Amino acid sequence: MEQFLLRHRVLSFFFLLACVATPGVVPGQNVQGRVQSEAGTPLLGAYVSLAGSDTHTHSDEFGNFLIRGVNTGDTLLTTYLGFKPARVIVRDPEARLKIVLEESYYDLGEIVVKNNSREFNLVSAIDVEIDPVKSSQEILRKVPGLFIGQHAGGGKAEQLFLRGFDIDHGTDIAIAVDGMPVNMVSHAHGQGYADLHFLIPETVDKIDFGKGPYYADVGNFNTAGYVNFQTKDRLESSQIGLEVGNFNTFRTLGMVSLLDTANRHAYVAAEYLHSDGPFESSQNFYRNNLMAKYSGVLDNGLQFSLLASHFESEWDASGQIPERAVADGTITRFGAIDDTEGGNTSRTNVALELSRLMPKNSFVKANMYYSLYDFELFSNFTFFLEDPVNGDQIRQVEDRRLFGFESSYNKVAYLGDVSALFRIGAGLRADRSEGNSLSRTLNRTETLEIIQQGDVDERNLYAFADAEFDVGNFVFRPGLRYDYFQYNYLNDLTPLYDPLGQTRGKVTPKFSAIYNASNDVQLFFKTGIGFHSNDTRVVLEQDNREILPSAYGADLGAIFKPLPRMVANVALWYLKLDQEFVYVGDAGIVEPSGETRRYGIDVGLRYQAADWLYATVDYTYTRARSLEAAEGEDLIPLAPISTLVGALNAIQGDFTGGIRLRYLGDRPANEDNSIVAKGYTVVDFNANYNFRPFTLGLTIDNLLDVDWNETQFATESRLRNELNSVEEIHFTPGTPFQIRGVLRYTF
Repeated sequence: MEQFLLRHRVLSFFFLLACVATPGVVPGQNVQGRVQSEAGTPLLGAYVSLAGSDTHTHSDEFGNFLIRGVNTGDTLLTTYLGFKPARVIVRDPEARLKIVLEESYYDLGEIVVKNNSREFNLVSAIDVEIDPVKSSQEILRKVPGLFIGQHAGGGKAEQLFLRGFDIDHGTDIAIAVDGMPVNMVSHAHGQGYADLHFLIPETVDKIDFGKGPYYADVGNFNTAGYVNFQTKDRLESSQIGLEVGNFNTFRTLGMVSLLDTANRHAYVAAEYLHSDGPFESSQNFYRNNLMAKYSGVLDNGLQFSLLASHFESEWDASGQIPERAVADGTITRFGAIDDTEGGNTSRTNVALELSRLMPKNSFVKANMYYSLYDFELFSNFTFFLEDPVNGDQIRQVEDRRLFGFESSYNKVAYLGDVSALFRIGAGLRADRSEGNSLSRTLNRTETLEIIQQGDVDERNLYAFADAEFDVGNFVFRPGLRYDYFQYNYLNDLTPLYDPLGQTRGKVTPKFSAIYNASNDVQLFFKTGIGFHSNDTRVVLEQDNREILPSAYGADLGAIFKPLPRMVANVALWYLKLDQEFVYVGDAGIVEPSGETRRYGIDVGLRYQAADWLYATVDYTYTRARSLEAAEGEDLIPLAPISTLVGALNAIQGDFTGGIRLRYLGDRPANEDNSIVAKGYTVVDFNANYNFRPFTLGLTIDNLLDVDWNETQFATESRLRNELNSVEEIHFTPGTPFQIRGVLRYTF
């Protein structure tokens, strides 16, 4: 029934579009131009409007724009976050305009909500301007409503929570960097595993995100949402930095500009991080990151960037500990039952982006990437439940090669008085994971039993098309995507060479509508189908199961300015999954949980109380239920119910600083809520003062030194001295009061 209703909405949209009045003739001419900063950097998404009318447009990746109905003597007004508005009088409509914006202090009063391209991107841009990303943990926390949790010594990918999902390590959120996917399909530890630690925080330029499955250019794992990070093409200045904190925490950073001309930019960035953590058994955690990027514009107009990076990390971990062991004094909150957990991982990337202007207001864009990745993880979640003599330690390992590309053609046109943007694209992603295995081990050195081992070969070929029609105060965005998957698996544990294969395709329609009530009020409605793919081994071993379960979503919301310097957003949303069915790498088994339904509300506020003082608040409430379980036993374990993030940031001359609060409410840890994962409230603080060329900084995590559990699971386990197993909360404690000092030299 719900599939029928969704299809009905999409068909109704196309009918509405067909009934739009026949376009008339707009007086004036089409004017082209380019919006850029004083340094010559093109500005994507600048708002260009014709003064005294509703005519407007946005700049593209090149900073280029096309606006209709302009006459000699007309004035174009251009606004962009963090820059002074610019007014340009059109002297010759046939001449190409060059609009240069001057940077200024950040003023929310200058924001124009009307026809904001992707409404949540505005929220992201505000947050990055007010409080730039400073740590790897903050990278994902920039997405409103997204919570993370580390539970394996700092080196493992974080646990993610968004829109009523315990996303594990990325099953229901698509993450990418410079067009290169971060999620790993058919990963040794779990489907969609997304380790973002190869991204140096200070290199992040833009964060593009959206919630729900409404975007034709985003495919696998885009159910709860997506996040795309864009790294900087150029450095405004070079810098070296040193960060020192308690728990033997030490970080160095170097970012050096190698080339900075009008059409060429190149820089390198390097990071080293070490920390023992607050645990009684040292984490011995280290991370190395090296990155280089070269970008520019060739004489033929081809715009390009080439990124190369290498990341490696190693760590020990105390793992998740049972509440009973802490309660009876066997261990402390920062102790361990098995401190031989840990792992190592590395990733080497090469990514190329190309784009070029074409005739008749169009451009093409392409990206290609190649990654070498390896992973090894030792864990013990149940201690002595399965093996009372040797313990239950497991080892997960894989070596992967990842290759892919995507290209798209984009065209802006006017159909009479209707502004239209058309885009078509296609791409391929190919994963080859060799030696993908799960074993029972002892003390990391002895293999007791190989449970699963083989080679995964998975390919995803896809195509998408979408359009944007600007009809008066309405904007309509239909979209359609097709994905084709090919799964292959060679089981090393079978005596005969017997490769298994399977293919499957999926069509996912999308549709959004926006009503621009005024420059300060925008209403939106979205609906669409998304999906997350299953692990190759699940697809081939459980052929009767759904291979690409659908996610049906709808959003109804608004973004508006209740006050001149306040931007608010609110969304009521709904999401139904045909099957929450994923491969559990920790056990090498399949865990189907049937159909689920989630709905809730997202609310956000951005307020500039004074020229130098900014406040942000994000609140979410979600109701998540299984549709195939009896009432009272239909809760979805670890699904967040209430979350709140609030921050107060100051930017005054050479001083920047802020205080940030994170609240995650109690939530069920099992289906009947007999086991509860306790909520927490944590306050963090940071302050920086710039006395050029030096910058001094101070960061305090958990300012109030509260006891909080960063990750929690309802787990059945048995300790060495126990006769019977116990199911209860197992947790990783959150960081206690931690202070770090930062010194940076800019040149």
